[in-house]
Amino acid sequence: MFDILFVMIFGLSGRVLTKDTDTKGRFSSPVLDVTEKQLIIERNQTLQLNCRGRWELQWVLPSGVPKVYHGTQIKETRCGKKNNQYCSRLMLSPALAQHTGSYRCRYRQKHRKQTSVYVYITDSQRPFVKVQSEIPEVVYMKEGEPLVFPCRVTNPDAKVSLVKFPFHPIAPDYRNIIWNSKHGFTIRSPTFFYIGLFSCETIVNGVKYSNRFLTHRPVNKILDVYLNSTGLVHMLQGQMLALNCTVTAEWNARVSISWTYPQKANGSANIIRRISRSRTNMLFYSVLTIPSLSTADRGLYKCHVTSGPSKRETNATVIVYDQPFIRLKHRDGPVVQASAGQKSFRLTPKLKAFPAPEVIWLKDGMVAAEQCSRYHVDRFSLVIRDVAEEDAGIYTILTGIQQYGLFQNLTLTLVVNVKPQTGEKTVSSQQPGTVQRGSRQALHCTSHGVPPPKIQWLWHPCPPKGLSPARLA
Repeated sequence: MFDILFVMIFGLSGRVLTKDTDTKGRFSSPVLDVTEKQLIIERNQTLQLNCRGRWELQWVLPSGVPKVYHGTQIKETRCGKKNNQYCSRLMLSPALAQHTGSYRCRYRQKHRKQTSVYVYITDSQRPFVKVQSEIPEVVYMKEGEPLVFPCRVTNPDAKVSLVKFPFHPIAPDYRNIIWNSKHGFTIRSPTFFYIGLFSCETIVNGVKYSNRFLTHRPVNKILDVYLNSTGLVHMLQGQMLALNCTVTAEWNARVSISWTYPQKANGSANIIRRISRSRTNMLFYSVLTIPSLSTADRGLYKCHVTSGPSKRETNATVIVYDQPFIRLKHRDGPVVQASAGQKSFRLTPKLKAFPAPEVIWLKDGMVAAEQCSRYHVDRFSLVIRDVAEEDAGIYTILTGIQQYGLFQNLTLTLVVNVKPQTGEKTVSSQQPGTVQRGSRQALHCTSHGVPPPKIQWLWHPCPPKGLSPARLA
């Protein structure tokens, strides 16, 4: 009686399921023939999964299953009462431990619509899904993100421990340290303690197996970017250009340096990279060279630096001249003026030249700097300190680029203005004091200045007796 009732209930539920799945509007996501979230099979068994949906289907297999694997078979058919559904059968034989993982069935044109099952393929001789070589796997510890040691296992019941080298076991507390057989160990808020060598360990039949990991904390801070030539770089056609971009960054930083320049599409530049380190920083060098410049190489050269999300750049403008030259002319005319008593005065004509010429200044035909210690040459200007009247004269600037046989001179006249000054503190006469009425008296006033001053005499009559000058006024 119980058997008959079970068959009736199962048959009824089967008809209800068939009706539901065949109803229009169902299968918004594909449906697998297994209801469990995970399956456990043994090594060398056959894994078979069936998937049904409204549109064409495709499978996404774990990374451990090669794209071309002789044991993988997929069979696709139309199904349902009216053949208006799509069915796909996946067979994997033999199933191996490295095939452990998530098997997903999804719509070919709607990837978000999918369903999955996690399959463990147990193997007593391979408890970890991934078998490592002698070199530990590098895992990255990023600021603000959890740290994961991906030591997945082939058996969900495996007992796995996390150990920091050399002998420091770390037990999961399921708050900050979490163990999950599908992912491994997850450290939600890692600290500097988790920088180093770690291993996931388990023992099967008395044999210890392990996966080793080396944590790396990437640093992205760029401290400085320096270009050996900035601003305007003047070069001659045919010369070699060398630009050195130097980046200073923190230890453990990984820096990428790239260039943009006028002839980049033609690959006219050679780029050499080098890394060195000091006690506190890392130094990254990128040297761009062009053996023989042409006029097509003139323009903006940029050094781009990236380290993770951090970005910096520096640049220089390269000017390429066809040939050397000197262009020399007056700035404010051939005659310039200064004033006696000025702390400093600069004679600066307009000079453009390349390469930089040699410059000599003459005063009245003699080398100026040898005549007076108050004269000195600053680049191509002559600076006169504490200007005096005797600094007036004829100045000549001699410019030359000897290696190319280029020479050019320019003469200027300096006028030093001097404020008028009288030679006597008071006006003097030949016979000071009282003089006889009607007599002739000579008054003398001596004055000096540049330009020559004009002298004007003024007479103020004496006040009558008994009146002071103030009352007279």
